[in-house]
Amino acid sequence: MSQNVFDYQYRPAPATQSTETAGSGTSLTEYTEFKKAIAKNPALVTGYQKLLKAAGYYKGKITGKYSPAFQNALDKAEEARLSISAIRPLGRDEFLQEQVSIGGVGGGTGGPTEVTSVTKYTSERAGQFVDTIIRDTLGRKATAAEIKKYSAMLKGLEGKAATKTQYSGSGAKQTQTTTAGLDEKQYLIDKISGTDEAKANKVLGFYETFMNALGGGR
Repeated sequence: MSQNVFDYQYRPAPATQSTETAGSGTSLTEYTEFKKAIAKNPALVTGYQKLLKAAGYYKGKITGKYSPAFQNALDKAEEARLSISAIRPLGRDEFLQEQVSIGGVGGGTGGPTEVTSVTKYTSERAGQFVDTIIRDTLGRKATAAEIKKYSAMLKGLEGKAATKTQYSGSGAKQTQTTTAGLDEKQYLIDKISGTDEAKANKVLGFYETFMNALGGGR
């Protein structure tokens, strides 16, 4: 049974708080620790050199040594991952595997020039999603009828909410463009905010603010 980089997965220590972030929930402290862990382990260096090379980020030789060229490849891959994770969260290895599957950075020879990512909602997840929005918008728990109605609406938005990533160029000049689809959360908020109940709550809120300003809201 052959081994590959995924046999040497980096396992970070419990995350520490950091006010600085490298983007989308990744702290600079965590990423620095990630690189230190790799540098101390030649097997990890070798594994990631192979993976980064297959993904198109590393152009050097597979040496098992932590070099400036290798670190530069890690940084470029991390930057690209974070630009996507702002819209579609991806782990480091998951991101690199996806890059390899499409033929490397820029799509590679014979690879697709566009990848569409669709978020599928199970009935349970859709129900939880709808209930959260109802609570935030109307201040109460969603009814069974509302969950059924808005869950069906949510599932119908899957295609329109899909994220599309386009790859173009080759060699030193490569472009990766990620376009977000419809924001399904905002769509449902707008729908629910347009109901008579939401409008009544809004009017009541304005009335209470007005009365409080006059000193008569006690």
